[in-house]
Amino acid sequence: MLTGWWGVVLDAPDSRKLARFYADLLGWELINDGEAVHPGEGTSYIAFQTSSDYEPPAWPNAAGKQQMMLHVDVGVTGLDEEVARAVELGATVADFQPQDDVRVMLDPAGHPFCLYLDAG
Repeated sequence: MLTGWWGVVLDAPDSRKLARFYADLLGWELINDGEAVHPGEGTSYIAFQTSSDYEPPAWPNAAGKQQMMLHVDVGVTGLDEEVARAVELGATVADFQPQDDVRVMLDPAGHPFCLYLDAG
């Protein structure tokens, strides 16, 4: 029987460090001994798993390189302000930017995530 909980798990060289980054970025709470983040209500979460052989994905995808399996999209009302805040938290702006209203960012473990202008 399903419980209704669902989540996404990202590998990282340090699960707790990446969990803290996303907790700060999203304003979510740390759960599961600091290895997952939750919005405070609902049944979804993002968890992080330490992998000693972790290889960050290439962005954009490149033949022969670790491929991105998924990315996190985050809607924002102020793109420039949220990019600056994400950088302060430890993210970097990816070199390749395919859209004007989206910023592809790399989290501290190198996972791409997108900040997009949410027009509602």
